Amino acid sequence: MKKILSLLLIAALALGLLAGCSGKSSETEENAGKAADAAAQTAEQTPPPSQEPAEETAKPDEPEATFRIGGLTGATSIGMVKLMEDAANGATKNKYEFTIAGSADELTPKLVQGELDIAAIPANLASVLYNNTQGKIKMLAVNTLGVLYIVAKGADIGGVADLKGKTIYATAKGSVPEYVLRYILSSNGIDPDKDVTIEFKSEPSEVVALMASGEASVAMLPQPYVTVAAGQVEGLTVALDMTEEWNRLGNGSTLITGALAVRSEFAERYPEQLAAFLEEYKASTEYVNANVEQAAQLVEKYGIFKAAVAAKAIPYCNITYIAGEDMKAAVSGYLKVLFDQNPKAVGGSLPGEDFYYAP
Repeated sequence: MKKILSLLLIAALALGLLAGCSGKSSETEENAGKAADAAAQTAEQTPPPSQEPAEETAKPDEPEATFRIGGLTGATSIGMVKLMEDAANGATKNKYEFTIAGSADELTPKLVQGELDIAAIPANLASVLYNNTQGKIKMLAVNTLGVLYIVAKGADIGGVADLKGKTIYATAKGSVPEYVLRYILSSNGIDPDKDVTIEFKSEPSEVVALMASGEASVAMLPQPYVTVAAGQVEGLTVALDMTEEWNRLGNGSTLITGALAVRSEFAERYPEQLAAFLEEYKASTEYVNANVEQAAQLVEKYGIFKAAVAAKAIPYCNITYIAGEDMKAAVSGYLKVLFDQNPKAVGGSLPGEDFYYAP
């Protein structure tokens, strides 16, 4: 630009000298000045070719979403109570609506049909839904590890071997608790069909009642029902932590109870807001583990469980947050163990790579 202006000024001076020789200096100088000004203005409006700005392609903003989230009245929903409280106070990055149900059967149709976007459900159920919907459901994160325990009253149970010959009361026949119990028994040399008797009941509260009446002496219960039983059954002891027994087998997998499942379409449409959700959810699980008493009050406030029970149960609920490659490593091994026992437990086949959500 400076070079162009210099050339224009030289040209103007030259014209002025020529005008002086012809006796028309004032008119020629005026015309030359006007020409120089016009040229300079044109030069200023036209950037040099090497400095032309590159064209920018504007990216459309991600449309705002309201996250419709479902949870169950149990351990798998406890980790999100701080997020629920923050959402109620308008202190979250996204908009959230929560639904708490008594059973997974109430949530899964809504998730598949698009009435819910995310649900906290049993980890193997997420795999079943993935297979049954041809990949329309993904796993976002693991939110709960093992919550199963063997409890006893009047029976000396110091290890898995001591369960031989016993009658074990349990719930959830044909689902993960049964698979876990059978796997741990068989891995310790106990035939689940010959060496023990497994009596299944429909609800954990029914098992607790049997323990209280003295009809049952050994049972497998999930938290927070273990805490409920401890408060109602005198002399009850927690004999075995099934998560510890699983880990002792050294099979390279992790015992997992609950996970967050998301509709694939929703995840693809709102990646940035989903990333914000995962950050807020992780922070919620950390709050719950670090602030048990306060979290227990929120557990009751949002209809998940009684605060008095939750306060005692939370330290044993193994609430966590595992995502990305760590989630894939933990879940894939766990699902393989279930698949080897009964392929139906994971939906007939192990899920593909696209089952695990990767931001």
